[in-house]
Amino acid sequence: MNSFKTVSLLITHYNRSKSLEQLLRCLKIQDCEFAEIVVSDDGSKPEHLEMVKKLQEAYFFKLVLTPHNKGLGNNINKGQRVITSPYTLYVQEDFIPKALFADKLSDALSFMNIRPELDIVRFYAYFKYPYLKPYKNGFSEMVFNALPWFWKYRKFYFYSDHPHLRRSDFLEKFGNYNEETSGDVTEYQKMMSVIQNDGKGLFYDDFQGLFEQQNSSEEPSTMVRTSLRESKNPIITIVRHLYRHLKFNFDYHFSKYTNN
Repeated sequence: MNSFKTVSLLITHYNRSKSLEQLLRCLKIQDCEFAEIVVSDDGSKPEHLEMVKKLQEAYFFKLVLTPHNKGLGNNINKGQRVITSPYTLYVQEDFIPKALFADKLSDALSFMNIRPELDIVRFYAYFKYPYLKPYKNGFSEMVFNALPWFWKYRKFYFYSDHPHLRRSDFLEKFGNYNEETSGDVTEYQKMMSVIQNDGKGLFYDDFQGLFEQQNSSEEPSTMVRTSLRESKNPIITIVRHLYRHLKFNFDYHFSKYTNN
């Protein structure tokens, strides 16, 4: 049994009950036991909610509901608020853990236990964080530097909503997720908040070696991103990257000035 008694599993769910079942089943097959499992539902359709309640009887999780869809920010906030253990493993319902995951979760937990300055350990990403300092057991420390010659715009992606382990006081340190914006803007704002508040974190080097994201035609991704943020037009890309650098440096140094 891979027992993680100080870790709560937080799963956000919306209209993807089959994906949720697969995630829970895979964790059970890997003998992962948590302090608690919390499923935060964002106003799913009745047929999915009925399935989720059946899964609750089999997997014994806390189910946090809302009468109607309120978006990613609300879904994470209300799920995190009911967590009772020191650490939270956050996973969206469409991710499947691979064979090495339990071992690497154990490593991540031990690192956070001995290094109280760490806020987050990331297990998955779409691309490698650009500035990494090797640590141990396949993990590296993410290094953020606001100086402009650390020019790679991906340095701002210090945080993402992909699977990660974090301290359960995450909202106290970095603020609640914005509940008034779209999901991609909410994630972007949280990413900036983590950087501006001097967040510290580790990144698993084989960043797609622990989880697989599955988006079937039957249960497709529910994340909708704005066209400008996804545009491949080179001019738009340059302007977007320049804007990120300028806006971040203004917000970063202004926040430091006002806090002092």
